[in-house]
Amino acid sequence: MSLLPSATEIVYALGLGDDLVGVTFECDEPPAARAEKEVVVGGRDTSGMTPADIDRYVRDQLASGEDLYTLHADALARLRPDLILTQDLCRVCALPSGHVAEALDYLGCSADVLSLDPYTLQDVLDTILTVGERTGATERAERLVANLRGRLADVAARVEGRPRPRVAVVEWVDPPFAAGHWIPDLVTAAGAE
Repeated sequence: MSLLPSATEIVYALGLGDDLVGVTFECDEPPAARAEKEVVVGGRDTSGMTPADIDRYVRDQLASGEDLYTLHADALARLRPDLILTQDLCRVCALPSGHVAEALDYLGCSADVLSLDPYTLQDVLDTILTVGERTGATERAERLVANLRGRLADVAARVEGRPRPRVAVVEWVDPPFAAGHWIPDLVTAAGAE
């Protein structure tokens, strides 16, 4: 079960989509993820909201101690996953692993909860390897990471010796919010400053 869109993408990239039993309402890549899997985490549909409206909503929810996501306990109990992929890196990005563990305890379910919390580009690649190890797809994960490393090396080689443009990577536009974590690694790998 994946409670994180990036984890869902990793699962599908490893060819494990058929083994995935549940996703969040935000897991839309590949599109089959949300269309074919049970949605076990819901949240507010923000599709008709402006970035400023979404920011205000999130800030209000957090300030009042309200959750941004709702775990559908009945679906969790019915699906009985062996492994749940989630994160603790960002309260705004996904349901924290602590909420998942509490729900499992409450429901009397047992599942391994794997929190994926990459801070660097290397951590992102290591996350793919970890998911591969935990799902029995170690070789596929190693091949995928080798391919991604090759693509990064290709980009670096193509821009080597070229002028480096100054780049600002913005995660959110209203209000402006600079991207963090592994983004500086990507910018450097692409030959920018």
